[in-house]
Amino acid sequence: MEKYLECAEVLRIHGLNGGLVVKHYCDSFEVFSSLKKIFLKQGNEYIKKDIKKISPYKSGALILLDGINDADEAMKLRGKMLYAERDDISLDEGDFFIADLIGLDVFDFNTNEKYGTLSDVINCGAQDLYVVERDGKQPALIPAIKEFVKEISLEKGIFITPIEGML
Repeated sequence: MEKYLECAEVLRIHGLNGGLVVKHYCDSFEVFSSLKKIFLKQGNEYIKKDIKKISPYKSGALILLDGINDADEAMKLRGKMLYAERDDISLDEGDFFIADLIGLDVFDFNTNEKYGTLSDVINCGAQDLYVVERDGKQPALIPAIKEFVKEISLEKGIFITPIEGML
């Protein structure tokens, strides 16, 4: 399991004091705003940056990072990913990090037939969609809701009950 997880992308700068407008990938702003530090990836290294201030901004967030004090420094981060340490984000029972789900095999809950492998998770607002890559077939989109996703095990895989036409 990866120690650092993508948590946001820098979209643009905000103002002249180093402010950054970011699109966060956390379940909610509350989860994202609970972070006290983030990391920038440079090569194979992760550089820690303390968060000085974070506030909601449109559909994302506005953050100020320690050491980023002007527009020139902020501009260098445009388009960059921001990372959080796995241990800095608490998960509720039954929740998983997307990074841990990618690559899991997807099976029929009743027959154990393998449908494919989870290749992506698309956030659609109301619920996520699981993208399942299937040998020789188009990828399938499975709504990540209890009616279809019956069990998730990081050791065994994802077990679903699809309806007719879903696959």
